[in-house]
Amino acid sequence: MDIFTSMQIGASALKANSIRLNTISSNLANIETTSTPEGGPYKRKSVYFETTPLSFKDYLNTTMNNSVKGVKVKEILEDTDPPKKVFKPEHPDADDNGYVSMPNISLLEEMVDMMSATRSYSANATTIKSAKRMAMKALEIGR
Repeated sequence: MDIFTSMQIGASALKANSIRLNTISSNLANIETTSTPEGGPYKRKSVYFETTPLSFKDYLNTTMNNSVKGVKVKEILEDTDPPKKVFKPEHPDADDNGYVSMPNISLLEEMVDMMSATRSYSANATTIKSAKRMAMKALEIGR
């Protein structure tokens, strides 16, 4: 695997983790949203990744060896779990019994996911920086 392929792999992971972080941010921003344009409370979203060949040329070059792949977002799915019911009779979205349907989002889980995505993003950024340094050192050898 050459230096530029490792940069492409790192870049694909940076893009995927950026989408993951934006989705987590959206979940956290809507943790108290009880009414959406679609009706009902906000539904938690989850990001799913899949591996993907980087490009046709790279795939042909690496098929003989180990197949080098990047990562991309496969899909962003809404949570199908029912909303949690909270007793708040004074809330404008409360039902006849005084219960409000709240998003089924755990602050703790979202923060752990955010830390994981941030560390993954940082690790891939470090990989790209290391590949860049190796390329620069290789160019210096020719002097």
